[in-house]
Amino acid sequence: MKTMHTTLFAAAIVLTAFAMQAKTTTARQNPLLKASTLPFHAPPFNKIRTADYKPAIEAGMKQQLAEMKVIADQKAAPTFANTIEAMEKSGALLTRASKIFFNLTQSNTNDTFQKIEAEESPKLAAHNDAIFMNPKLYARVKTLYDKRASSGLDAESQYLIERYLKFFVRAGAQLNDADQKTLRALNQEESTLTTKFREHVLADTAAAAIVVDTKEELAGLPDSDIAAAADAAKERKLTGKYVLTLQNTTQQPALTYLQNRALRERLFNASIQRGNHGGPNDTKAIVTRLAQLRAQKAKLLGYPTYAAFSLDDQMASTPENAIKLLTGLVPASTAKAHAEVAKMQAIIDAEKGGFQLGPQDWELYSEKVRKAEYDLDEAQVRPYFELNNVLQNGVFYAANQLYGLTFKERHDIPVYQPDVRVFEVFDADGKSLALYYGDYFSRPNKSGGAWMDSFVDQSGLMGTKPAVFNVTNFTKPAPGQPALLTFDNVTAIFHEFGHALHGMLSNVKYPTLAGTNVPRDFVEFPSQFNEHWSLDPKVFANYAKHYQTGEPMPQSLVDRIKKSRTFNQGYATTEYLAAALLDMAWHTQTPGTGQRDVNVFEPEALKGFNIAMTEVPPRYHTTYFSHIWGGGYAAGYYAYLWSELIDDDAFYWFKENGGMTRANGQRFRDMILSRGGTMDEAAMYRAFRGRDPIVEPLLIERGLKEEPGK
Repeated sequence: MKTMHTTLFAAAIVLTAFAMQAKTTTARQNPLLKASTLPFHAPPFNKIRTADYKPAIEAGMKQQLAEMKVIADQKAAPTFANTIEAMEKSGALLTRASKIFFNLTQSNTNDTFQKIEAEESPKLAAHNDAIFMNPKLYARVKTLYDKRASSGLDAESQYLIERYLKFFVRAGAQLNDADQKTLRALNQEESTLTTKFREHVLADTAAAAIVVDTKEELAGLPDSDIAAAADAAKERKLTGKYVLTLQNTTQQPALTYLQNRALRERLFNASIQRGNHGGPNDTKAIVTRLAQLRAQKAKLLGYPTYAAFSLDDQMASTPENAIKLLTGLVPASTAKAHAEVAKMQAIIDAEKGGFQLGPQDWELYSEKVRKAEYDLDEAQVRPYFELNNVLQNGVFYAANQLYGLTFKERHDIPVYQPDVRVFEVFDADGKSLALYYGDYFSRPNKSGGAWMDSFVDQSGLMGTKPAVFNVTNFTKPAPGQPALLTFDNVTAIFHEFGHALHGMLSNVKYPTLAGTNVPRDFVEFPSQFNEHWSLDPKVFANYAKHYQTGEPMPQSLVDRIKKSRTFNQGYATTEYLAAALLDMAWHTQTPGTGQRDVNVFEPEALKGFNIAMTEVPPRYHTTYFSHIWGGGYAAGYYAYLWSELIDDDAFYWFKENGGMTRANGQRFRDMILSRGGTMDEAAMYRAFRGRDPIVEPLLIERGLKEEPGK
């Protein structure tokens, strides 16, 4: 549950079109107006100016609508080539500009970007509606859909026709004119509010950073983190002070170390009050209106709730199926969390702390339990996880062992921010396969969380190879200091790189079906599956080395990490389930429900699902839950657990069949990673595994059930 990437479904014309721009200026040619001449069509960031985006977006929309008009108005009977393939080829300018622009609005934004996004998002929503509510286009697609079985087309092409019909129907193509007009208005308002929500959360997260006056107050914080806090203060012209910046989740990394309880409480409260304290960045009215809009949209399209609409084209199919999986884990996870509370309270009492454990204390005291039970100290571990070593000798090494990939850093490809790194990816036969960008450090103008997306998608039809990127938010070290990671950070890199592999190893014809363009509750499967290799003995030994001496991590420490892998899983599972069920509560409201008071609705919902624990708040409270209000995961946060069910089951296939071998990796690549969204995902998994996934591996991996024979 660590990502926030934007990879819903891929029609280059559907959700990819959520921002773009181009056009010439009087003095120079706008570089976005034509395909890049760099390798992999990589964006020429050294030539693109901020002023290029808005005209490029608008020119791209105009161009695509003209292309769609030609397709819709042609007199020739609809064929796959003159309709579906023609639509696949449309919108190249819009797609190119939007993919670049929307990465920057998330990872490297500024006031101008935000202004452009606010102006263009409703226009893009209207643009999308103009295409998918076009009756002539719909009629052509419907004709091809009705004849697909006798068309003689290959399976991938037939499946693409089915996807297009769904796009049109779910976009309102079958509605009457009055209902389409209503839907267009709802879509534009939703687009505007989603953009506004992201802006508010970004601004409030930056504004909520905690300013600390003295170093003494930071007792317990590692020296490298203190140096980073001092550096953050200098950037804000607060020389001599320290700034603790916030990440997007409820719990904050510094809470693991801070001994000063008053400061822990300040930091925790700053986190949970984001968007919920009045003022210009308050999000309460935005989120309640968004929930209302989505329920109205679902009703127009014939669904009882937005969750029912959202899950209709997902693996889970219905909100009831997703809620059943989530609530089925509540008793075991909360029971384990209560047991964890008891252990921490015992330490507090033994220290004569004189207080009851609160959520602001969990990270610090769970670390004390870890030290006591596993003799494992995070400060002991971090020197063995230096970022570059983890990347090169861990993440890349695992990809080599499984898939035969090799990586070469390139310094001649322009980047959008100096910290970004670029690697060319080569296949086992030495052929150039993809481009990979890594943007690892947090900064004030970067959204929280971690995600993957692409600048260019792989497509046989378009003749393009993938250029993908990962974005994370690790604390940037002070100048001259190493970037040392926690093991959770290490797992996050492996996770996001799993998404990157899904994009880089795509081998399909049509861009709409390429790479990560799969249902939400399948898209996390390759990423969460890739996490497992972070603890593979061969991989771990290759990267877990002391950054100063190069010495491998002592075996006793390795054993303690592995032994503790299910540590704190009561908390981790409960905080996730609380957030996922909260998402479902908001999006299973029926149409006509009035706007709800966030601070009444949220606790009632958690209580209703029997998951309200004072000590374990949701991983995201409503007012800063960016996945569901600004990140494409509305009624979809359950997807991480659904995908985990699949990824753990797949990993156990590897365990049963010899583990990390090139043969096993090639099978997984050929049957899963390369296939993108070219077939029903449940059928795709069954072909790989030989059966549907079972829940036991998930329960074992989370420590909620004993592994047989142990």
